[in-house]
Amino acid sequence: MSSFLKTALVIVFLGFSSLSMAEDKVVYHIDDASTQATKGLRNIRNHLDIAPATKITVVTHANGIDFLMEGAIDAKNPNIDYASLVGALKARGVKFEICEITLKNRNLKKEQFILDAEYTPSGVARIGQLQSRDRFAYIKP
Repeated sequence: MSSFLKTALVIVFLGFSSLSMAEDKVVYHIDDASTQATKGLRNIRNHLDIAPATKITVVTHANGIDFLMEGAIDAKNPNIDYASLVGALKARGVKFEICEITLKNRNLKKEQFILDAEYTPSGVARIGQLQSRDRFAYIKP
């Protein structure tokens, strides 16, 4: 077997090996907390129960940021305290990002949000970057 053929086979093998070890990456898009937050957090918990190594980023904008505010609860079920659910998911590696454009448009301050939240200049742009550059799958609960 020629050295060229051996090299080509090694490259092909390494390529297939890296595909099988590829990390699952998912962005969850929340733009309406009243209809998506509880369902989305439950989906993420279930997702990680089955595939715990999945890298998950939750990007919020518009009214989707509301569940990340200090003291936020589910209006339909006041027993659901969002901060504790978010904290539990953050402990499992989930990132929660808030759109800074939304903060500006709604005259909100970062101090009004739970400490587990991070910030991104634009929620919509961030979702696009995660999908196109970082190859995240997209889920909108």
